[in-house]
Amino acid sequence: MTSARLTLRLAPGRGWNWAALSGAIALAVIAVALLPAPPLLSTLLRWLPHLAQGFAMNVLISVLAVGLGTLGGIVLGGLELSPFAAIRRPTHWFVQTFRNAPLLVMVYFSSYIFPFEISIQHHYVAFPDWLKATLGLALPASAYVAEIVRGAVRSISTAQWQSAKALGFRRIQTLRWVILPQCVKRALPPWMNLYATITMGTTLASLVGVADLLNAANNASAAVHSTNFTIVVYLSILVWFFLYCYAISAVTKALERKYAFH
Repeated sequence: MTSARLTLRLAPGRGWNWAALSGAIALAVIAVALLPAPPLLSTLLRWLPHLAQGFAMNVLISVLAVGLGTLGGIVLGGLELSPFAAIRRPTHWFVQTFRNAPLLVMVYFSSYIFPFEISIQHHYVAFPDWLKATLGLALPASAYVAEIVRGAVRSISTAQWQSAKALGFRRIQTLRWVILPQCVKRALPPWMNLYATITMGTTLASLVGVADLLNAANNASAAVHSTNFTIVVYLSILVWFFLYCYAISAVTKALERKYAFH
């Protein structure tokens, strides 16, 4: 058998080749699964559907939390830029409060502040724990997006506002049609970092009973009751989140390059 070499190249000025690094991590997980005890890999594969179902919950929570947070943050960011102090100051304190709130506190806060069920015309609809966790993560996400929007808008030259005003645009029209489109490229990198942070923060939902990936891994570890398997299953969680966040980063960079030419 011919010898083969696996090389991790460090490109000049560009950092590690993350694709190669992710492959190395995946190989390391498989090696750990195979070397101590061969049945570990087959055991992990049996639990794979349960783990995948839990990870799907993490993805759902992250997408909804950041989606709601983005919509709310755009509104809050616009209110922070209001020329009226009666609107600007309460919005500023709301943003600062939730921007500095720990994600764990927000997850617990939402799990207790929202009811277990909602009554609609004498019909009771359950308010699931995963939705409470989503709203708990959406609040700080909206505060971060508000700051991202405010910073991006402030970075636009005042000449843009003056030109739009000279053309007869109202302030809200200027913000909607002139300023915000230019802010997309500038807001995209911090928005991507926020999404990665919220995605990793979704693991906190397991603490309030949500059946996410971490909860599934805990169930698998308790059922198998093997230290080696516990190590493997938690390394698998690391790889899953890393690959998912890396894919989001790659898509974001592609969008940045696309907008750079328009």
